[in-house]
Amino acid sequence: MKNRILKFSAALAVMLLVSCKNDAQNTGSESVKAEYVGKEIGSEYDAEIDKLVSQMTLEEKIGMLHGNSMFTSGGVKRLGIPELKMADGPLGVREEISRDNWAPAGLTNDFATYYPAGGGLAATWNTEMAYTFGNSVGQEMRARDKDMLLSPAINIVRTPLGGRTYEYMTEDPFLNKKIAVPLIVGLQDNDVMACVKHYAANNQETNRDFVDVQIDERTLREIYLPAFEAAVKEAKAYSIMGAYNKFRGEYLCENDYMLNKILRDEWGFKGVVVSDWAAVHSTVKSLQNGLDIEMGTPKPFNEFFLADKLIAAAKNKEISEAELDKHVKRILRVLFQVKAMGGKERVKGSIATEAHYQDAYKIAAESIVLLKNENNALPLKVDGIKSIAVIGNNATKKNALGGFGAGVKTKREVTPLEGLKNRLPASVKINYAEGYLERYDEKNKGNLGNITSNGPVTIDKLDPAALQAAIEAAKNSDVAIIFAGSNRDYETEASDRRDLKLPFGQEELIQKVLAVNPKTIVVMVAGAPFEIEDISKKTTALVWTWFNGSEGGNALADVLLGKVNPSGKLPWTMPKTLNDSPAHATNSFPGDKAVNYAEGILVGYRWFDTKNIAPLYPFGYGLSYTTFGLEKAKADKESYTTDETISVSVEVKNTGKTDGKEVVQLYASKSDSKVTRAAKELKGFKKVLVKSGGSENVTIKVPVKELAYYDAASKKWVVEPGKYTLKVGNSSRDIKQDIAITIK
Repeated sequence: MKNRILKFSAALAVMLLVSCKNDAQNTGSESVKAEYVGKEIGSEYDAEIDKLVSQMTLEEKIGMLHGNSMFTSGGVKRLGIPELKMADGPLGVREEISRDNWAPAGLTNDFATYYPAGGGLAATWNTEMAYTFGNSVGQEMRARDKDMLLSPAINIVRTPLGGRTYEYMTEDPFLNKKIAVPLIVGLQDNDVMACVKHYAANNQETNRDFVDVQIDERTLREIYLPAFEAAVKEAKAYSIMGAYNKFRGEYLCENDYMLNKILRDEWGFKGVVVSDWAAVHSTVKSLQNGLDIEMGTPKPFNEFFLADKLIAAAKNKEISEAELDKHVKRILRVLFQVKAMGGKERVKGSIATEAHYQDAYKIAAESIVLLKNENNALPLKVDGIKSIAVIGNNATKKNALGGFGAGVKTKREVTPLEGLKNRLPASVKINYAEGYLERYDEKNKGNLGNITSNGPVTIDKLDPAALQAAIEAAKNSDVAIIFAGSNRDYETEASDRRDLKLPFGQEELIQKVLAVNPKTIVVMVAGAPFEIEDISKKTTALVWTWFNGSEGGNALADVLLGKVNPSGKLPWTMPKTLNDSPAHATNSFPGDKAVNYAEGILVGYRWFDTKNIAPLYPFGYGLSYTTFGLEKAKADKESYTTDETISVSVEVKNTGKTDGKEVVQLYASKSDSKVTRAAKELKGFKKVLVKSGGSENVTIKVPVKELAYYDAASKKWVVEPGKYTLKVGNSSRDIKQDIAITIK
């Protein structure tokens, strides 16, 4: 079954298509992907479900509505209803843990592939890579006999300090949904439920258990909900995870407006809503307001709000049995949907295979972003190099596990140093020095995992012996490569960072190495921005890579040595300083008991571009080893009605000497709008492979409805008539051509 799925993944995607009019994935001479659309939850088992529910006791029904172990909710064995088996999985399928605590189960058969983190996947700007990611993880889930992956996490990156920025994808709602949808479809193609999280407005770790988020309705609809809406309407996600925090005064796992009115009534969601772990605060209210399953830790499972307390409430007639039946039926429907029930043949899956490691490699190779490359310092020309200094703790640091969030137990994680050893010829000597030490102030290290805006406290003084070893290595080598940045102990769920300064004294190390060897390349390994303006100015080459999976080191070495031409683009804005970012410029992060999103719709590049604040590196930015021209951009017509689709064509020329991939980005702008608008908004993109000296025609289709703003007064999306400018470029700040159109 596994081979069949791998072999025909492209065909599967095409089978799923409803129409190929939107966003066909054009990769030049490679295959053209259709729109990814998920399978609707069916009703063919409803009669069987009704019969099962009629045979269940009150206690059996309620047993299905809460965790009966750390990662399962209850089944009914006598009726053939299995437990619903969940697994954490932003980076791949988490190892098995004990049934009643967080301790590892200690198995020898729960190794998995470590996949690139969400930021890396988004940096590919490639919907086909997103499908590959979901499809590959889905096969691993089934090999471990799981029903629900607690992923993807698609919250907007509102602040660069966010502890989960590495896991969340991007600051832009359009890019978010275009990566999330194929990932979910790919996952659910394997008889697995995606549990899309964290719904919604969960954009900080600080005070996440109780902070009350205040967002105006237009901002909510235009920025924070589109990816969730697409996950429901297009990808047909089978489950959604409610967030920890409050929204407009009400906890999100018992928020009638978000769970009932928007998610179910407006969007038609048919799946199950699962709580984040220990995010439930009431019994009757949480069920009536839209929650289906309560998960959590660490108290005994019968003490959950939807356990003994719910049995008592039902017996006291505080909640009707009909209400309980509604939630039980939803759970049964998704169990039938993924063939955990019903007797249909289910995908068997496979795990930690060479094919899956190659999936991780492909994603990693397309995610790496070339930020600076003066005098063609990269790719490294090994013919003239006898020795390379490899400097930095991040050259050997592993990130599959670490921090407070979910990781992966894997047999393969190729570090940057190992990648270089694998790829460099034997004639090149590697001089390794750790350079900086990853050290924490022990009396504060315990903060890791607490909800705090202060994050882990690092020791930023360099160790003199380690520094001297790095300087000697750099002096005695033809070229130096410093692997700097962050790691998953520093960037972690449950705490936001204190600031954007590089930890562990890395900035001083980099400056001192540059002073003794000007041929120094800096590679940042991180999931979120840092203030690196001085480093960027002084180094000749700057590369950004991510917590990039089992094959991350090999992919990185292939980029540094030119086997792979980098094509990643930043999925968020890199500010020069933290206070340039909107949540900080408006002094509205982190709040205390409440946080007001004072920047409104101007999140990320929308703020920088509208307020004319220069970022260090803009949204969508990324260089290549070749050069591209974007020419002859034109729309198929001059004017459109609101129910039409705009078709923009552009010729992409590779004017350099290397084959490469470029991401054509299409932004929309309306300067005379009667409402406040961002200077530009992403409305389409295509990644295209162009041979050296060749050209490819790219077509990007934009439904006119994508130009709408949300009118809070009428509670409707409104496409304003008049003139619009479509801007074609390769970052939000590098627009090559404008196209004027009119909407009638």
